[in-house]
Amino acid sequence: MLVPSCQMMHVVRPVVVLLCLLLCADAETPPKFTRTPVDQTGVSGGVASFICQATGDPRPKIVWNKKGKKVSNQRFEVIEFDDGSGSVLRIQPLRTPRDEAIYECVASNSVGEISVSTRLTVLRAIPKSVEICHEQVNRDQIEMC
Repeated sequence: MLVPSCQMMHVVRPVVVLLCLLLCADAETPPKFTRTPVDQTGVSGGVASFICQATGDPRPKIVWNKKGKKVSNQRFEVIEFDDGSGSVLRIQPLRTPRDEAIYECVASNSVGEISVSTRLTVLRAIPKSVEICHEQVNRDQIEMC
């Protein structure tokens, strides 16, 4: 039976620790949100922006869904972060009731997939009030400004 010497143990331990560190460093990790979208209320004709960011190894891909389907419309713009860690969903101009919905941010990589939902409420724009000039031409007529 081979009994390791003290010198041999001093060499083997650092090598085992180094191998473990190298193997652990290459370990893949599932996505984890670092920033999630917040429910918003917007006004018809306005703009809404939702932010979603995630970490993981490999880096997760972010996809935005509306009612379970990937967003695709000229008024929907997905702006990816420079480092690829997330994106902004920008909707402009808002339309009611068409844009009022639950939106979902999905982060996925080869290890897993996670999602988070957010709600957009769109209010109708209040029409500009009509001013009435109080100059009467006669008692029965009111002039509009």
